Amino acid sequence: MHPVRNPLQAGTRTGHGEHDMVEKSEESPVGPGPALLERARSLLRDFPAFDVHAHPGRSFASGAKALSPAIARIAGGPPDEAAVVADMQAGGMRAAVFAGVADLEVLDLDGERLTTGRSFEPGEAWSSYLAQAGRLAGLAAQGIVTPILAADDLLALAAGGPPGACLAMEGGDFLEGDAGRVAIAHADGFRIIGLVHYRSNELGDAMTEPPVHDGLSTAGAQVVEAMNAAGMLIDLTHASEAMCRQVLENSRHPVMLSHSHVACGCTPFSRFNTPELARAVAGRGGLIGAWPAGIGISDIAGFADRVLELVNLVGVEHVALGTDMGANYRPVWASYRDTPVVVASLMERGLADRSVAAIIGGNMRRVLADSVG
Repeated sequence: MHPVRNPLQAGTRTGHGEHDMVEKSEESPVGPGPALLERARSLLRDFPAFDVHAHPGRSFASGAKALSPAIARIAGGPPDEAAVVADMQAGGMRAAVFAGVADLEVLDLDGERLTTGRSFEPGEAWSSYLAQAGRLAGLAAQGIVTPILAADDLLALAAGGPPGACLAMEGGDFLEGDAGRVAIAHADGFRIIGLVHYRSNELGDAMTEPPVHDGLSTAGAQVVEAMNAAGMLIDLTHASEAMCRQVLENSRHPVMLSHSHVACGCTPFSRFNTPELARAVAGRGGLIGAWPAGIGISDIAGFADRVLELVNLVGVEHVALGTDMGANYRPVWASYRDTPVVVASLMERGLADRSVAAIIGGNMRRVLADSVG
């Protein structure tokens, strides 16, 4: 898949309400000017920004064993969370989801497509979780980050201080179908689990693999119930549409698609969701994290247009930023130091400050409050 120029143009806001649509307008060839960038920095000081899905410093790679050669190359060298935290502080990103990768050891590449290359050895998925959980917990113990265990923890974060880290696992493989392990993950400080990643696991079907369960499995339904009871946010990114629909029927709390976009005729892609599913997630109070992958876009301006597509589709109160930082596919936003540029680009397209504040962090805080407390 090769990126092409985004066919959408920049937008300007019309009307007076939070649900106003954004009309197309001619895009300026010049990025946000100094005055708009300073306005963006001011907003970032006043309203905490929160990246709803990321792998800052690639913590997941620490101690990883038996990786395929291709995945070992992607994972790169040793994790370097401190360098990415410095980028967060410089760019005004106040908090992020720090996500492990539950199926890392069994992944491989088929061309540019991530896929499952082998089966887990007995106990391997759980051992991988324990290693990643230990690494992530150590970041707080060292004072590199501040744990985000509840929604209001975001408000206590000081601008320029240690950023907040909300721990997540991308993929429920480590549960091995045992809903009892949800409580263990919660006690370890995790507040988000993505039920599947690139492997159709014991909980349900991945969107990029042939169906095994026709959606959500019985074990998956038990995990949904356990996560609701424990106070954990369900992430449906990477899940098949059938699985997503069934989780929406079973969950008592909002869910999110943390790093995704919607499929349209101009940019079809296997990782994009249908507009109908995005509306269904929003209809239950959930969230869609705009994903700055270079699929149909080639720069931050194109990403800003993509955010507006989601705003027009589901409403501003259901859109967030899900960068996938550290593990993104052809990223057009590759450093947290560019956070003011992203914010200014949204302002440049006519979004009111209150709407931008909601997108960069306010909406995630609301959804966490609904699901986690």
